[in-house]
Amino acid sequence: MGLIQEIDYGTPASTSEKQVTLTVDGFTVTVPEGTSIMRASMEAGIAIPKLCATDMVDAFGSCRLCLVEIDGRNGTPSSCTTPVAPGMVVHTQTGRLKDIRRGVMELYISDHPLDCLTCAANGDCELQTQAGVVGLRDVRYGYEGDNHVFKKNDGAENFKWMAKDESNPYFTYDPSKCIVCSRCVRACEEVQGTFALTIEGRGFESRVSPGMHQLFIDSECVSCGACVQACPTATLSEKSVIKIGQPEHSVVTTCAYCGVGCSFKAEMRGDELVRMVPYKDGKANRGHSCVKGRFAYGYSTHKERILNPMIREKVTDPWREVSWEEALTHTASEFRRIQYQYGRTSIGGITSSRCTNEETYLVQKLIRQGFRNNNVDTCARVCHSPTGYGLGQTFGTSAGTQDFDSIEQTDVVMIIGANPTDAHPVFASRMKKRLRKGAKLIVLDPRRTDIVRSAHIEAQHHLPLKPGTNVAVVTALAHVIVTEGLFDEAFIRERCDWDEFQDWASFVALPENSPEVVGQLANVDPEEIRSAARLFATGGNGAIYYGLGVTEHSQGSTTVIAIANLAMATGNIGRPGVGVNPLRGQNNVQGSCDMGSFPHELPGYRHVSGDAVRDIYESLWGVKLDDEPGLRIPNMLDAAVDGSFKGLYVQGEDILQSDPDTKHVAAGLAAMECVVVHDLFLNETANYAHVFLPGSTFLEKDGTFTNAERRINRVRKVMAPKAGLADWEVTQKLAQAMGLAWNYQHPSEIMDEIAKTTPSFAKVSYDYLERMGSVQWPCNEQAPEGTPIMHISGFVRGKGKFIRTEYVATDERTGPRFPLLLTTGRILSQYNVGAQTRRTDNVVWHSEDRLEIHPHDAENRGLRDGDWVRLTSRSGETTLRALVTDKVSPGVVYTTFHHPDTQANVITTDFSDWATNCPEYKVTAVQVGASNGPSEWQLDYDEQARNSRRIATLEAAE
Repeated sequence: MGLIQEIDYGTPASTSEKQVTLTVDGFTVTVPEGTSIMRASMEAGIAIPKLCATDMVDAFGSCRLCLVEIDGRNGTPSSCTTPVAPGMVVHTQTGRLKDIRRGVMELYISDHPLDCLTCAANGDCELQTQAGVVGLRDVRYGYEGDNHVFKKNDGAENFKWMAKDESNPYFTYDPSKCIVCSRCVRACEEVQGTFALTIEGRGFESRVSPGMHQLFIDSECVSCGACVQACPTATLSEKSVIKIGQPEHSVVTTCAYCGVGCSFKAEMRGDELVRMVPYKDGKANRGHSCVKGRFAYGYSTHKERILNPMIREKVTDPWREVSWEEALTHTASEFRRIQYQYGRTSIGGITSSRCTNEETYLVQKLIRQGFRNNNVDTCARVCHSPTGYGLGQTFGTSAGTQDFDSIEQTDVVMIIGANPTDAHPVFASRMKKRLRKGAKLIVLDPRRTDIVRSAHIEAQHHLPLKPGTNVAVVTALAHVIVTEGLFDEAFIRERCDWDEFQDWASFVALPENSPEVVGQLANVDPEEIRSAARLFATGGNGAIYYGLGVTEHSQGSTTVIAIANLAMATGNIGRPGVGVNPLRGQNNVQGSCDMGSFPHELPGYRHVSGDAVRDIYESLWGVKLDDEPGLRIPNMLDAAVDGSFKGLYVQGEDILQSDPDTKHVAAGLAAMECVVVHDLFLNETANYAHVFLPGSTFLEKDGTFTNAERRINRVRKVMAPKAGLADWEVTQKLAQAMGLAWNYQHPSEIMDEIAKTTPSFAKVSYDYLERMGSVQWPCNEQAPEGTPIMHISGFVRGKGKFIRTEYVATDERTGPRFPLLLTTGRILSQYNVGAQTRRTDNVVWHSEDRLEIHPHDAENRGLRDGDWVRLTSRSGETTLRALVTDKVSPGVVYTTFHHPDTQANVITTDFSDWATNCPEYKVTAVQVGASNGPSEWQLDYDEQARNSRRIATLEAAE
């Protein structure tokens, strides 16, 4: 093993199909038209010296090291900014060029610290490397006079010197080592799209500045790491490298945060992780990253991580550490006892959207083969289950239609109920880049999210609809498209059922679906609805991206169907630049659904009632499978309260914090006799657990994740499991303790079984993924290289199905007692329930959940920014601090759910989607008032949680 070295070609690749042939140093090379001389030379294996150039940003031409000579041209043009031409003859090494480069390098070094031996970048410094490349052996100018290097100059204060900025928790900024190449500034602009950095001053006074001469922590920097990655010196350095030293080997793996599925090089020194570096060949992230994937991996070694199995008789008892054998034997015995006492369906399990496909597959297999029932569910129940239902009904498959690269050909982006800059930041950066190039933007969201108005971007239309009116507004968009004749008749006649379209069109054309009627209902200007509909229908390639603001409603499935209708009506399906794209929240929520984690579906979205499908697994597993769907998570909790459901295996989920109506969840868990939590930490659900099985992080296991674009990416083990076993091994040993003859030696064997039994994964294997890098399912004989774009020649179900989407108002209504509507979401620095990110330095940006409230609503209640407020609903109450902002509309309040001491879900109700039971997190009637401290429920909860997390000492155990 060694460090994976990626070639830096200096400038981005050209997308031109026309080829150009030239000669570089006597070698002939053919490249696409528009390619720079620098890149063409590198393609030929000839590296031209450079400092300001890197292929992650456009050419700049400032460092003057990459000069070349061209036959027939005067001067020495920079190779990074000069495009190739047919027949061009280029020379990269002449006496004249060598002298110029040495002279330029002398100037750089004359104003640079010579502490190379003790510098954190020693061995990984491009300035150091290029000084050697150009043959620099002496600096004639000395180091006296004006400089940025020394704090004092001839005994006097040197005002050009600046102290190192260590305010960011993950990297440092040392201005004395800056060569003002502008790579960091350009990366922030071109790759990330935040525009947080600039060059202040002119000439010798120039320096990089975060914001208006601010510290990094106080600026608009989002800590994505693009600037650190771009920096050719130690000016921007990871604190982990400063502390540990340079890495000596690396392994490519996949991030375990959101559904983008970024590829990273885990750079190691022995078994210690030094840093995570985004992998340029990662097809989901293309070499970019966010603060979570790049830096927030410290939870894996956090002091609160549990590394030993534990059991206890009652949830009021302290935990007792035991061996793996005792914990698993005890669990198997308890599950068998419960089934004997209460019946076969009295136990079940919940799979994890944070674990690998292989681990999820094993959990659902354990439940179906070992528990002999279908009582299996996953966190997708509470997020994207309406996506599976809605797209399955209309298109015939339960997943998004495009790859992320598709955004580069989109003309009109419509975002509905999603906040990509916070929840899917790496893809949001690609989206913003396309918008800066001229694509139009339509946003449907109760909040003014960052993407509505940010640097060089402003949405053409923002429809700040009232929470709960998604179906009405999307149907109103369709009303305009139908009544104004803007639909794509040719597409519809060829690809959809024309009679069904006519029925749907007659429905959406009804007066009650007009923008004028709906606008009054949803508090949206009817003209904005009409203009947005016209833009989407006539603006070229139109792509819809949506998130939990669509699915987490009582009509979540109906809204997904309405979105699919809109895409089919405008012909925006089946080619690059268009499509219906759910932005998945967790790293493997798509995979957990693919692997059969729902109680009514086997892997590959095949219903358990199908005899042919059950035959596949019955013959392989040697058991008779139940043909009746099992219990969903809400049904499990209801049955537990009723006394018929007594045992639960929860792998990598925290339902007490993430699921709605916290009090009901707690009551269900408290009524069970054996709750097994398999996780990294004693999470909130573990407050009611009887067995705790320590989990493994993504760094400690092999497997695969499937991201939001259906991309199957390898997860590779970079260190041994700190608890002794990977998660798949724990599930296998539990199955063995229950009498099942499982004997997998490696996760690749589990994937082979998945491929053998699941048509959409038929060609997937670890060997195949090694060759391909990654593939998007379906990947089988019909699509051997995977399927980046779905429904190209026809829908999976045959003809696309138009379905009426009648608006039915939620039963959750505002009134005199609860006049405001609460909606919830995420923030950039935190992830889901915060179990991972709260145990990293990301807390410096978001140490608590805040309640966003409009200035008008705050003034009416006598509230100021930062005040403690009491948030009350029909379900419960909690307290948190107010954040007064006009990002939310009057009558709407918003909070995140990352911190358990707030427990936002004690407020949310048990209303859910009519088709899938997905909870209605996004619409809760509430009242907000002043508070002077935590609610009684919060105090009681905190006391119960602290008592529940006691671990008996060895002395006490004896």
